[in-house]
Amino acid sequence: MESYEKLLEEAYAKVKVVRAGGERFEMPKLESQIVGKNTIVSNLAQVAGILRRDINQLARFLQKELSLPSKIENNRLVIIGKVSSGKLNEKLALYVEEFVKCAVCKKVDTELVSEKGIKFKHCLACGAKSPVKYHF
Repeated sequence: MESYEKLLEEAYAKVKVVRAGGERFEMPKLESQIVGKNTIVSNLAQVAGILRRDINQLARFLQKELSLPSKIENNRLVIIGKVSSGKLNEKLALYVEEFVKCAVCKKVDTELVSEKGIKFKHCLACGAKSPVKYHF
């Protein structure tokens, strides 16, 4: 029979880490610049990392919401068209509400899971599961 300490270490290794502390979540801001007819978002990879989401999913969401074609080049999002930074950050706030924040406890310690073709936000803090409305 295994020792209690060894079993406890194995359990901790399998548990997903939730940020400790009571600090408030600070919404990241997208940094963009207009170059010619294009808008370049230079910190898309960093924002996706802070939100713990896939950079491609965040880019697809912005592309769909802005109704403008875009592509990822060198971890930057190149949007074909001129978009203000205010509009980009407004869409990012919508993304966070739909794909990141828990519907029950409002914490951002969530992960996206897919069950039977339906995407859910699973909260690592309170354990709640809520369906995601947007599908792309």
